[in-house]
Amino acid sequence: MAVHVLLFPWPVQGHINPMLHLASALLDAGLRVTFLHTEHNLRHLAGAPHDQRLRVLSVPDGLPDDHPRSVSGLMELFESMRTAGCAAFRALLRAEAEVTCVVADGTMPFAVAAAQEAGVPALAFRTESACGFLCYLSVPRLVELGELVPSDVEPVRGVPGMEGFLRRCDLPRVAPSSDTDPVPVLLAVAGTAARCAEEPQAVILNTAASMEAETVARIASRVRGEVFTVGPLHAMHHRHAAGAEEVEPDDDDDGGCAAWLDGHADRSVVYLNLGSLTILSAEQLAELLNGVAAAGYPFLCVLRADMVSSDGGPQASDVLRLREAAGERALLVEWAAHRDVHRALRHRAVGCFLTHAGWNSVLEAAVAGVPMVCWPYFADQQTVSRFVGAVWKTGLDMKGVLDGAVVARMVREAMEDPGIRAAAQAMANQLRMDVAPGGSSASHMERLVGFINNLSAGKDQSRDDVRNSSPAA
Repeated sequence: MAVHVLLFPWPVQGHINPMLHLASALLDAGLRVTFLHTEHNLRHLAGAPHDQRLRVLSVPDGLPDDHPRSVSGLMELFESMRTAGCAAFRALLRAEAEVTCVVADGTMPFAVAAAQEAGVPALAFRTESACGFLCYLSVPRLVELGELVPSDVEPVRGVPGMEGFLRRCDLPRVAPSSDTDPVPVLLAVAGTAARCAEEPQAVILNTAASMEAETVARIASRVRGEVFTVGPLHAMHHRHAAGAEEVEPDDDDDGGCAAWLDGHADRSVVYLNLGSLTILSAEQLAELLNGVAAAGYPFLCVLRADMVSSDGGPQASDVLRLREAAGERALLVEWAAHRDVHRALRHRAVGCFLTHAGWNSVLEAAVAGVPMVCWPYFADQQTVSRFVGAVWKTGLDMKGVLDGAVVARMVREAMEDPGIRAAAQAMANQLRMDVAPGGSSASHMERLVGFINNLSAGKDQSRDDVRNSSPAA
């Protein structure tokens, strides 16, 4: 039977995108790949580009279609996926007899368990940074030491290898817009990390050894199976997809960003994008935009209509008002899920990226060699932001209260500091070598494909054993 891999991402944009890049890499290696969306996402991402070679299926996530599936509802989504979503996944596995291997998002260890119970070997793909994953693995120790105090700048002792620079405020945290008690939520996420260390045959990380070698080594010492570092996956995808210089889409697909950037000098523009989940108050967004404007550089800002909150909930009118007030030096465009939102980072005019430090965004900037100013919102963004400023020195860590004067100062520093720019360019050069043939990430991808082939070759007998022993078979 031919190798047939089923990929099942956690159903939010920041997890779907790297899983799609992994799908393309596996397809390039000659494997058959099925991508499993939730029915809700498949409907709402209908306009999103998919590799034409990719087979797409869907399962229900168990929530009503009008559920916001935003940061405040992520635990509801997790519970619904664990129950209704997992039941649908089990039924799909019974129907899809040709599937020889499952790669499930590490946020959903129940999907790994369901696949293995069905006799299908399963791997976990942790889409966050390795440093974030190690912090999640360390949460029980952090609780024991009393170090989960998000506003505290005391150094952390509970994360091995990070004692010299990580502070309590740099640990992963629950979104500040959530009313949920943060410790139980962190313990739930830590539970998924612990199960990833114990249950799947391997863990896949979207990182490169050159970025997080020591952290990856510590993870490998705690994980039962193999660990594959195959990132940055988007750069490997672009290398395979292009073969030659990448062709940019028409301007009407990017809100006019490319045409606007073309009119500016090299490294003269600040790019601001806070991702698909960050929520700010109108006052915070005003401080952010006013600070960027005060820095004195033209700026490109991507805004979501639902990213501004007030006591009454998200207010699109606040975003529109701020857009009008931004002035002629700024281009403000609306977020669109189908766009390659970070294509701007690959434009010669962009000199600095003001980001929420989401791992996908940081990897995009790292490969492009663009200095960063990081204002992290939640999850491992806190830790990644610290690594950007204190370890890699490819940007600045601006976590904490948003103040326009601080924003202006940090943007100027990121735009003008030759040391930051040199560090960013050196990292970009290394990462491009990592994903090139013979590089560390490319070699890990080859090993991963071989590993999946070997697992799939032994799958038939294990699935037969499960069918013969299961009373539900």
